[in-house]
Amino acid sequence: METIVLKFGGSSLADNIKLNIVANKIIDFCNKNNKIIVVVSAQGKTTDNLIKEAKELSYDPDRREMDVLLSTGEQISISKLAILLNRLGYKAVSLTGWQAGIFTSNDNGKAKIEYINTQRIEKELDDGNIVIVAGFQGIDDKKDITTLGRGGSDTTAVSIAAAIKAAHCYIFSDVDGVYSSDPKKIIDAKKIEELSYDEMLDLSNEGAKVLHNRCVEIAKKYNVLIETGSTFNNNIGTQINNKIEESLVKSIVKNDNLFLITLKYENYNADMLNKLYYSLLKNDIIPTSIINNSTNSFNVSFTINTSDLGKFQELLERELSMFSSAFTNISRISLVGYGIVNNKEIIEKALEIMNINSVDIFSVQIEECKLSIMTKEKINNKILEQLHHELI
Repeated sequence: METIVLKFGGSSLADNIKLNIVANKIIDFCNKNNKIIVVVSAQGKTTDNLIKEAKELSYDPDRREMDVLLSTGEQISISKLAILLNRLGYKAVSLTGWQAGIFTSNDNGKAKIEYINTQRIEKELDDGNIVIVAGFQGIDDKKDITTLGRGGSDTTAVSIAAAIKAAHCYIFSDVDGVYSSDPKKIIDAKKIEELSYDEMLDLSNEGAKVLHNRCVEIAKKYNVLIETGSTFNNNIGTQINNKIEESLVKSIVKNDNLFLITLKYENYNADMLNKLYYSLLKNDIIPTSIINNSTNSFNVSFTINTSDLGKFQELLERELSMFSSAFTNISRISLVGYGIVNNKEIIEKALEIMNINSVDIFSVQIEECKLSIMTKEKINNKILEQLHHELI
């Protein structure tokens, strides 16, 4: 009898009709003589709604109390699913993150899993239960509730799979795998049968929303076999594993959730860039591609996620008001596939398409399995479609 982990996202659990679909999918796996651990997210837009309600009470809610509040979303999901499975004749027990033995750092809102004591999970499995665990949450050394940040339920599922040495970790959502590009943008996007951990990590880091990047890092470290699939059909999904084969471009991602920031200051000294970087990190703003464009003045460009723009504007007013500044919404297109770094034809073709469309390029970055082109403005999906047609 194999132990497997099934994870279901919020869109799969949004209402009681969908909960029944999830329950039936779990039962199918159970009837194949598997021990089942289920990890769930909060239902639908529950987390977003809780954040909105908290911010109606306080502009800057206490982070510890936010974790207490947000953790309730997953607790609703686990209890409802356990109630349903028990009614259908399948023994099930719900466990919160701390009941499941998930211990984390004490960074509220962005905690990291430090270890998992699997004793309670294993006992419940031995007693014949389907074990339903609340994703996204754990407990720190002060016995305070912590949350893992957005996408944290993926991380919970893969971490449990690694800790309990599960044979398989299935990640279910409303899409049936990883595609060669976003199917909502590219009609001809094709489902990918198999990706290496490194390729999936590059896709996640570039904005593909199928898997959270932290869960892929954990899967790679502990060699956890992941399969992504749809809750709502039985189509074969995409396997994420440690197989590496040269396959040129597998997927193309366009990330429009970026702002190019330029800061200028007439007087310049060597430690200014270090101080700026430290100030950004201290305020939980992670810049990328930070460059000083001048040798004798302070003329720095870098990118941040759109979600960090509000925090950056506050920081600019509070600590960085001496700089003149400019913001521009830009795009980054990334071509992902093992072996790209050694294939000049791919690079030439991508740059040719950019040139034909008169795209003003800010930077080009080439890695083992990724070519990223950052533009100086937001670009339309036509270019994404041309790249997909020529290279995939």
